[in-house]
Amino acid sequence: MVPRVLELTYTAHDLQAWGQSLAAYDPRPAADQGRPYTWNRERRAVLRAELDAYFARLYGLSRDELRYILDPRDVLGADYPSETFRVLKEGELRAHAEYRTRRLVLQAWDQQNNH
Repeated sequence: MVPRVLELTYTAHDLQAWGQSLAAYDPRPAADQGRPYTWNRERRAVLRAELDAYFARLYGLSRDELRYILDPRDVLGADYPSETFRVLKEGELRAHAEYRTRRLVLQAWDQQNNH
């Protein structure tokens, strides 16, 4: 978990003290450690999804409960009257032609389950 948090948060030189305090968790080659991570939107989406899946496990959720949290209609049908992350979902449908967060979180869940 800490390497993912480090990569998500250590993205600017003014955070060097933060990066150095977590250097032991930096999985990069020694030559890259101590430098901020490059901002990469796609990579950041994957890292956030991995953390979301991990925390869902810590809370004891099942895969179906996680699916429900991400999109109740995915579990209970299109006519279900409640939504959770409508703005996120609509924005991702426009930007990516899919609800990307849902897919990435469930992929991360499945990958964590296989390890």
